[in-house]
Amino acid sequence: MYLEHFGLTEPPFRITPHTDFFFAGANRGATLDALIYAVTHDEGIVKISGEVGSGKTMLCRVLIERLPAQVAIVYLSNPSLSRADILYAIADELRIELPENARASAVLRSLQDHLIRLYGEGRRVVVLIDEAHAMPTETLEEIRLLSNLESNHSKLLQLVLFGQPELNDILARPDMRQLKERITHNFPLEPLVRDDIAEYMEFRMRAAGYRGPNVFSPSATKIVAQASQGLTRRINMLADKALLAAFSENTHLITAKHVRAAVKDCDFSKATRIAKPLPLRMAALLAILFLAIAWLALSRTWLPGTLEISPNVTVAAPVPITTSPMAQSVPPQPASPTAPSAPALPTPVPETILAQPMPAPAPLPPTIAVVARTKSGVETYLGAGKAWLASADNNHWFLQLATEANNAGTVEAYLRIVEKSGVDMSNVRVYLSDLSGTMRYGITYGDYASRASATAAASRLPAKVKARHPYPRQVSRLR
Repeated sequence: MYLEHFGLTEPPFRITPHTDFFFAGANRGATLDALIYAVTHDEGIVKISGEVGSGKTMLCRVLIERLPAQVAIVYLSNPSLSRADILYAIADELRIELPENARASAVLRSLQDHLIRLYGEGRRVVVLIDEAHAMPTETLEEIRLLSNLESNHSKLLQLVLFGQPELNDILARPDMRQLKERITHNFPLEPLVRDDIAEYMEFRMRAAGYRGPNVFSPSATKIVAQASQGLTRRINMLADKALLAAFSENTHLITAKHVRAAVKDCDFSKATRIAKPLPLRMAALLAILFLAIAWLALSRTWLPGTLEISPNVTVAAPVPITTSPMAQSVPPQPASPTAPSAPALPTPVPETILAQPMPAPAPLPPTIAVVARTKSGVETYLGAGKAWLASADNNHWFLQLATEANNAGTVEAYLRIVEKSGVDMSNVRVYLSDLSGTMRYGITYGDYASRASATAAASRLPAKVKARHPYPRQVSRLR
């Protein structure tokens, strides 16, 4: 309903896994790279665990797409398989012909012979097991036995388990210790933090074709972070409903009011297993309160007047604390003859690197210093962006380094950071868009024939650039 209103080509927040909307930020991209390496080079069992709606199935689907062609994939989505059924299921996925009513031992023998043939052809077989926490104990034991299938030099079968935190509890049981010892890699999918959530929602909007400024206000993002607990499925549900609420009011800015309506419409379960650390300030206050209570409790056990420490030494009984110990440590300040000033507000942390204030003037890098300072340096990259966009293939891909800067000075400051990090500036371009009614800059990098090659290039970028989570985009989306 709201696609045309926001200039979208498809729904950005569907809860069904869509690999074009895979968010590589918040360590998801690094986890995927580690998974691909483990599957193609390792010889143990791999485990991925995460809360309901944390993105396990999405990660699994993207893994299936990006594994090399020489890897044969078996995907098991039914967790209720019995010990014998899992053998039949794997054999069926590998298209192994079995006689009718074949016994489990015969199926295992045929499976091993087939795996040996594939290994001789230079191929690997990986079994991806979704919802592994719901598997019967005897089926998990069969998985352990399957990991024993090997040649003289290598394992014949790579096993990857995807499950909720309950899987960790199951593996912690004494009768599961043999299976747990065979797990060589554990990848936990942590919930997204607030900054990651802001980037995630903007990434999904851009992947769906949106080209304007960020539609989610900081107050709306804050409520999404609180209500979703960082779980991507919940974020998708809240963002989708908030977009619908904004559409009904004919506005393009998502405010706290829209998200509150979305939260009210959702009935999220409170039975999650996400450990939430206390904020530092709250933890400090609780510690002070605990010490004060303990001090008061001890003081009540002492006799009024004096407390005997030794036969020859006495001290005055302590006076109960009436102010915070932290406040007592601050020396008193002399009274000001003028009216007291208001308490200083904490400086807000900028949400993106492009939102940071322009730093003090510094020498420009060589690629920018060839022209006049400030805007003219950005115009150099703008010219490169226009020339590239005029001839680039619509089906090619590039890396979106940064967006949403509304002044040339901020863009130039970020370009200096990119230059100093060692990026090849001949592949850096700047574009300017006025779709939102306000001129805004964006910074792109590279030109790639496929999404896979763009993603691989992103992984090779310097750490300072990767910290802002650059993501692949297709040229047609920029036009």
